[in-house]
Amino acid sequence: MKRPRLSLSAFEAGVRSGDRGVLAQAITLIESRDRDDGVLAQALLTRLLPFTGAARRVGITGVPGVGKSTFVDALGMKLLEQGNKVAVLAIDPTSSISGGSILGDKTRMARLSLEPQAFIRPSPSGLTPGGIARRTRETMLLCEAAGFDVVLVETVGVGQGETAVAEMVDCFLVLMLPGAGDELQGIKKGVLELADLIAVNKSDGEGAALARVALGELKAALRYVPRKRGDWEPQAVAISARTGDGIDALWAIVGDHRAALEKSGGLAELRHEQQRSWMWSLISERLDLAFRHHPEVAQKLPSLEAEVRAGRMTPTSAADALLAIFGV
Repeated sequence: MKRPRLSLSAFEAGVRSGDRGVLAQAITLIESRDRDDGVLAQALLTRLLPFTGAARRVGITGVPGVGKSTFVDALGMKLLEQGNKVAVLAIDPTSSISGGSILGDKTRMARLSLEPQAFIRPSPSGLTPGGIARRTRETMLLCEAAGFDVVLVETVGVGQGETAVAEMVDCFLVLMLPGAGDELQGIKKGVLELADLIAVNKSDGEGAALARVALGELKAALRYVPRKRGDWEPQAVAISARTGDGIDALWAIVGDHRAALEKSGGLAELRHEQQRSWMWSLISERLDLAFRHHPEVAQKLPSLEAEVRAGRMTPTSAADALLAIFGV
């Protein structure tokens, strides 16, 4: 039996009081594609906006196997010890068959998931461009309004979603493996250009020597990577998520980064740019939906797709025909 939907005032009061159950329902509301849910979600966000913006927003990415969730678990526990409330927005890859999340982040953050001052929300990427959950920004705002002062956004880490996450956080952290060729691969993908901080994980035990080499190579490589901000020079450190070594030093650098941005006025500028980027992402999403649901486009689309698949029509010609129907 479907649970009755809360009123706007009940949602607002529940989120503001930090009620985790109401927060979870509010996130489900903003992730809904139902039109009525969308209207209510936007009304809720409008009411909550004055209570957002104070949290530290940190994006975390890295190739599969680098230990992102283990790192988030370790970092989150240290932040809780310092008196913080921590929200983790874990963007799961989405199964192309079932459409559901396939990693189960809560099971990979065993300690953090049990803490009352932490909130973990695994969200399927929904097969959106870049593998980013379509409502991550709104979820972040809800968590801030609920009193979480650190929001960690863990990406899929498959080389597609980094730019989108970098555009919605204040500090972007790239995790790398020692001795796996990540240094050059990172430069090739352009990920290092997005990074404010790079951490070589698994630098304990047998990986310690490899980590020292990797760290030296990264620091040298960063000299040749264009800086994305004039008020911050990207840093590189070695850590071990398993033992906790280096995580305190890493978080200190995150603090230095925020202090540098606040001193230069860059933080306010960054937040303004995030709002602009958010607006354009919504415009793109709405245009895509409008295009796909246009009656004449929907009618013609299957036949043109069949022509393209059969090689009887070029993708460009098919796109031109469909866009002409749409009126572009």
